[in-house]
Amino acid sequence: MSTLHDLARTIAARKSADPESSWTAKLLAKGPEKCAEKFGEEAIEAIIEATKGDRARLTAEAADVLYHLLVMLAARDISLEEVEAELVRREGTSGLDEKAAR
Repeated sequence: MSTLHDLARTIAARKSADPESSWTAKLLAKGPEKCAEKFGEEAIEAIIEATKGDRARLTAEAADVLYHLLVMLAARDISLEEVEAELVRREGTSGLDEKAAR
């Protein structure tokens, strides 16, 4: 398994944890809307770092984005495996064709 899968499993386990014992549990307890808001904040921070060109800062922000994406998905009971299945479904399809089909 990958680090991302390990992280997704840890996040799923925190859904039932005491919010006072875990940042992830605390965030999940605030609901899907708050999780989405936090994901958006982290995405903006990553965008800012991408424009600055600092590789280390962008790498750190990208890790935050991936973590908060997985938290947001968990808040809506969507697994990493479901997202992977969607990527597999799209494999071999032109991005232009896929976008036009939406």
